[in-house]
Parts: sequence; C-alpha cells; structure tokens
Amino acid sequence: MKTDKELQEDVMDEIKWDPALSASAIGVSVKNGVVTLNGYVDAYAKKFAAENAAKRVKGVQAVTEKIEVHFGKGTKRTDTDIAAAALDAMKWHSNVPDDKLKLKVENGWVTLEGTVDWQYQKNAAMDAVKDLAGVKGVSNLIFLTPKANAAKIETDIMNALKRSATIEASNIEVEIKGNKVILKGKVRSWSERRDVENAVWSSPGVIEIEDNMFIGV
Repeated sequence: MKTDKELQEDVMDEIKWDPALSASAIGVSVKNGVVTLNGYVDAYAKKFAAENAAKRVKGVQAVTEKIEVHFGKGTKRTDTDIAAAALDAMKWHSNVPDDKLKLKVENGWVTLEGTVDWQYQKNAAMDAVKDLAGVKGVSNLIFLTPKANAAKIETDIMNALKRSATIEASNIEVEIKGNKVILKGKVRSWSERRDVENAVWSSPGVIEIEDNMFIGV
C-alpha cells in the first residue's frame, strides 16, 4: 500500500502529465488516501481534468476538489454571451434534447434544468457547456424520467456488468429501490468504479445511484 507521500507525488506527476494541466497552479495534499486539490485554473473544464487525473492514480480512495477558476484578461464574457453560446452548443450536440431543457447563467455559473430520458443525455448537456469560455461552474439539475420496473432494471444491470471486460461483476451487489440503484461491494480502482456506474446509468429507468462500493485489492 502506498504512503500518503507516495500518493501525493504520483498525483502531482499525473497532473503534470496531462497536457491541459501542465501549466496550471494546482496543489496536492493527501491524508489517509484522501486527496485534496487546491489552486487556480483558467477554465472550468480544467477542474474536471484535475479531478480525473487524481482518480486515475492507483491507491487514491477519494478526492476533494477546492480548485477555483480565475480568468485571465480578455477571457471574461457577459452572462448573456455565455447563455447564447450554451444554447447554441446544446442545439448542435446530437445527444442533447435541447427542446426539453432550460438554462440560466448568473455570474458565469450555468444552471441546467429540465427532464431527459437517459443519463447520457444529462451528461451530454453538461459536456456541451462546461468547456465554453467564461464558464465558472455548472449546476446540472436535469432530472431523469423513470420508466421501467425494478426487476427489469436489476436484470439489465447485472447482465451489463457481467458483459464488461473491465468489471469483476462477482464483487458487486446491486439493490433496487424504485428507480434508485444501490451499489455495494469491492472495486479495484476508480476507473472500475466509474465503469460500474456508467453501466448502471445505461439502463433505462435509473434516476439515482447510491454508490457504497469501496476500493480494495
């Protein structure tokens, strides 16, 4: 098992390895396997990139992200400009049902609202706006429309986990409560944990995931 010092060094190296983050001022601290990221970046998307970089490191148990977005001169855009750009971005994204969604922008912070049928559509709306210039943050308040029975959800999920080459399905327990999926058991890494969640979200009718899985060897 890695020490906190070793984890800190590995996370810092992974952040430096990411071309989008190589010049960013990001500090890393680790306590009992929990990584805390601090500092400043010049784009909201880089906050995601830094968090994902930390999660890629073996041995990281959790990530707390306290990075702030500070724009350089000439980068700041008005809320009206951001809203117009966000609407266009969602309209041109093939996976975003823009007719079902609304957005508002306040001080550079974008809030997405509405309902969609699939989690990938909710994620696509987020992806469409988070990289836009001037965006300081995004609140994704889009709801999923429930439309499947619990037994079918459980069957679909377990079949999907068993098909995956990156998931050890025998270590995962799935419990269904209405349209909420509760995940329990052990995964080997953050990437496997993400793959499990993605497999669950691919099942129609899932509107909430409670992830109680832990990372172990």
